[in-house]
Amino acid sequence: MFESRLIDRFSRTHFSIVPIIYVPVVTAMLVYSVRSVGLTPSSTAGLFVLGAITWTLTEYWLHRTFFHWKPNASWGHRLHFLVHGVHHDWPRDRFRLVMPPAASIAVYLAFLSLFAILWKSRVWAFHAGFTAGYMAYDLLHYAIHHGNLKSPWMKALRRHHLIHHSPRRGRACKFGVSSTLWDHVFGTYSEH
Repeated sequence: MFESRLIDRFSRTHFSIVPIIYVPVVTAMLVYSVRSVGLTPSSTAGLFVLGAITWTLTEYWLHRTFFHWKPNASWGHRLHFLVHGVHHDWPRDRFRLVMPPAASIAVYLAFLSLFAILWKSRVWAFHAGFTAGYMAYDLLHYAIHHGNLKSPWMKALRRHHLIHHSPRRGRACKFGVSSTLWDHVFGTYSEH
């Protein structure tokens, strides 16, 4: 994918890296919310759930807008390919399904900064939920492409996502990966 073998190596990520990095981070944010910020466990849980729901909306909009954005410029095709096109071209590549740590940590810090402005000291509980939502998204996305799925819910998510990879009539649809909720809300669930 890259001319430099070093850069190419860092663009490939095993799915286990996501929980290795983010389970301790989410745990630390939750503990900090209760012990240092002084939020009650129920307030922390409520903000966590709100953060996870916010992730699903963010995932949908990032996928629908930025990941499928193809700027009409000389660099537009290359940008789209690097951000998301490689996944559509090689959806079975096990090492290009989750975000590389350098990118995911940068995105984590950017959203943390934004949420700190909005949530002040409650940011840790909210962002823990948002980050857990991201983790679920990356792991579900990997499972959708490579898992031996048994549950009807996971099989339905797989069908949903695979239709996204091969839309009929050239119309992109089904942008949700970890949830189909926002596709229903914004009218992108149907292929027609």
